Amino acid sequence: MKIFQYKSIKLVMVLSLMTTISCSEYLDAPLEDQILAQETDYSQSQNMVLLLNGAYAELYGFQWETFPLISVRGDDANPAGDQEPLFKTDTYDYDRSFWIYNSTWLNMYSDIIYWNGAIEEIQKYQEAGASAANASQYIAEINVMKGYNLLQLARLWNNILIPEGSDPNALYEAELTPFNEVMQYISDQMDQAMPNLPNVHPNQRSDIRGGITRYTALAVKALANLEMENYQGAADATGEIISSGEFMLETDYYQLFKIPGKLNNENILEFQYSDYGAESGTSDRFPWQVYGPQAVGWQPAVPGSSGGWGFWEPTEKYVKFMLDRNDRKRLTTTVLFTPDGISDIESDPNYANLPNWVTNTTPDGDTFGNAPRYRFLSGKHYLPTTQLTPGRFNYGENKNMIAIRYAEILLVHAEALVSGATSSVMSADEAVNTVRSRANLGMLSGVTLDNVLDEKFAEFGMEWGVRFFDLVRHGRTSELNYDGRTYQEGDRYLPYPLDQQDILPQLKEAANQ
Repeated sequence: MKIFQYKSIKLVMVLSLMTTISCSEYLDAPLEDQILAQETDYSQSQNMVLLLNGAYAELYGFQWETFPLISVRGDDANPAGDQEPLFKTDTYDYDRSFWIYNSTWLNMYSDIIYWNGAIEEIQKYQEAGASAANASQYIAEINVMKGYNLLQLARLWNNILIPEGSDPNALYEAELTPFNEVMQYISDQMDQAMPNLPNVHPNQRSDIRGGITRYTALAVKALANLEMENYQGAADATGEIISSGEFMLETDYYQLFKIPGKLNNENILEFQYSDYGAESGTSDRFPWQVYGPQAVGWQPAVPGSSGGWGFWEPTEKYVKFMLDRNDRKRLTTTVLFTPDGISDIESDPNYANLPNWVTNTTPDGDTFGNAPRYRFLSGKHYLPTTQLTPGRFNYGENKNMIAIRYAEILLVHAEALVSGATSSVMSADEAVNTVRSRANLGMLSGVTLDNVLDEKFAEFGMEWGVRFFDLVRHGRTSELNYDGRTYQEGDRYLPYPLDQQDILPQLKEAANQ
């Protein structure tokens, strides 16, 4: 499936960051692009869209380590591989000098500063006579991207900085914004963006297929309101998405996370990648090998297909939870088994007789053998080798990353209702049962918060830390005490990266309080 071919562009005071560059080096770097921008001919209004394309390239170009840090602390996911501080993070033992903390901080803030620069440049095109409507839409799309990054930053670090311009030096003077104020800021920004955004499903956009629309902004608004426990605000935002009729659940849960799921009717925000259908040449892809199997024991259906690093695995607790529910469709999609993983489950007398569909060979014929780093792998980060473009052999190449989907909107709606909100759009029972129906599970009545959280656990295993954020938001953190872990008050947020504390005094002051 084709996506638009974005172009990388340079902006005033917006510098590319390598994960090894410290924030101080970033802040002190010369403004090497200033002359280029000063020579821009803003009367060439057709070039304004390149700024939007560059903004999407930044959104889709997030580094591999960002996702594991966001997602690792729930009871659905374990780190694997050789990053010991990531293992400690999973047990709530936080190392402020861990490079992944600093890299994720830089990844997201460099995006935001880049996007601020893009907005400033778009405004210059508008002042020079470019379409005001186009400029307003492009700025609105970029502000939704910013809102999504700010949501993730605050979820990780609580009180954060909100950059208002493209000058990174302004971060020295920026005050920390409290968590709930960040969420309100995001919600307000989404309200401002919505009138200027296309009012269609993302896959129905004719200019940038799969791009941000009004419903993406509503989804980000709903998540922000959920985090500040404004359940009515979350219900209202999700209710608008539901009542639009633009979205539906994909019946084939397995294929939703594969090539057929690209730009699916269920997807509200997805990061797009493409090999352009060619056996060689240009390929815009995420480094899926992070989640792929080690070479030992890997038997792909397409010979020569590459494996990966084995850095990520579902928990045994998640597997047993799904087996207890007889949640076959979602379990076989979410979890890839190895023989050792199956044996570990069967060693528990309660699971001694596993159904024959628990196997280490996928429906597409890829076989996952034993390896030192893991017992299970994530099926949501797996692309069957039979779906690779002939001539391409990288693990997962051409697969998209889904960030927000309609199933989450339905279950957030239900969560808001059982937490005290009201809705004329859909009841909590209807929302939960819509998702359960796709999983071939029986219907519930009188849905409770426990039912909703269990359904989200089953539905979003291995996805974006949904489970961890749900449990801490509702004070259900006893679920996080498993396999020797002990979650304590104060473990919700990570410490600010030490590299950032060394150069941003407000972070050091906050850390020492």
